[in-house]
Amino acid sequence: MSELQYMSGFGNEFATEAEPNALPKGQNSPQKVPYNLYAEQISGSPFTAPRHTNQRSWLYRIRPSVVHKPFKQIDNNLLRSTPFDEVPTPPNQLRWSPIPIPEKPTDFISGMVTIAGNGDCSMHNGLAIHVYAANKNMEKTFFYNADGEMLIVPQLGALRIDTEMGRMDVAPGEICVIQRGIKFRVDLLHESARGYICENYGSNFRLPDLGPIGANGLANPRDFLTPVARYENIDGDFTVIAKFLGNLWEAPIDHSPLDIVAWHGNYAPYKYDLATFNTINTVSFDHPDPSIFTVLTAPSEIPGTANCDFVIFPPRWMVAENTFRPPWFHRNFMNEFMGLIFGQYDAKAEGFVPGGCSLHNCMSGHGPDAATHKAATNAQLVPHKQENTLAFMFETRFVCKPTKYAMETGELQHDYYQCWQGLQPQFSK
Repeated sequence: MSELQYMSGFGNEFATEAEPNALPKGQNSPQKVPYNLYAEQISGSPFTAPRHTNQRSWLYRIRPSVVHKPFKQIDNNLLRSTPFDEVPTPPNQLRWSPIPIPEKPTDFISGMVTIAGNGDCSMHNGLAIHVYAANKNMEKTFFYNADGEMLIVPQLGALRIDTEMGRMDVAPGEICVIQRGIKFRVDLLHESARGYICENYGSNFRLPDLGPIGANGLANPRDFLTPVARYENIDGDFTVIAKFLGNLWEAPIDHSPLDIVAWHGNYAPYKYDLATFNTINTVSFDHPDPSIFTVLTAPSEIPGTANCDFVIFPPRWMVAENTFRPPWFHRNFMNEFMGLIFGQYDAKAEGFVPGGCSLHNCMSGHGPDAATHKAATNAQLVPHKQENTLAFMFETRFVCKPTKYAMETGELQHDYYQCWQGLQPQFSK
């Protein structure tokens, strides 16, 4: 069996085994499990959640997850969690240059830096937004997050992510989601890696409703890939790091926790190639709200108001007639954190570069810079394909409060506001 096989479909009930007949027949926890494995269930939702939202998987593993030494708290480094009140949150538009690749050996977990966040991880609402920069593998170290699921967006360098459920290779232009509680290890497939992470404290990401779009469009369920079972039967000196109530804890463990021989259920990591997104756009005039670019949504208890939407701005044809084609000037109820994976974003002429990010909070005015506005108002409106570009947005209902690091780092662009100062009055009667 290939190590990189996948099963397709979003939210499906999967069944996979790395050894023949390792899955019990007819029941989930028989008295005697095949291969003398241990049966263990991981629940990603309350037991009594409605069937269509209930998430759980049955794991058949060499040792149960309980086999480890006690946890002790360790340094959080630049990783932060709620409450995000280290510094006052300004209403200003904020933008950062890419964080540099570390000079010292730094793995995926120690290379995570928190930029902003909101809500309360202990109450299962809000999110945290991190960037990561790494140059070494997670050697004999594993990680799980009890506070939220992690949407990982690589920007530089591919990642090999070994999870309890199997292996995923995730490159720039792809994303992956690892749910609460699932242990994993990250190795680098290139010399260094950088990217973005949305740590979603709220309800798990799912596909958005399509409404008037109909049955087809946006992200198709069959393009989401879940890894097949793959296990490690290795003894040795290992460490498990847990993120729990905003802090990092570590425990020694005498074996690899990636020892699941078979599993079945609908609570499992997945990856998605953003190039398979079926973009919806106007073919007449004006252009719809950016919600038409939503890949995944984490709904809140208020219908239509997401804890987080993951939105992308991929290559696409621009054909609208008599229309200002870049994003218009706007002030939003929702709060927008943007990143750029590659290429150039069509609303900014310079300053917003791959690996960088921006934050425009509730009712903070933003839009195209002066150079982009001038070019777009004078452009010849012929059909034009926006190519070699991939930007994304984490859009959330709560204000994103920057961390102290984010407001003091040298990567903060203090002159960001200058990009709009060339917008002079052009009013005439």
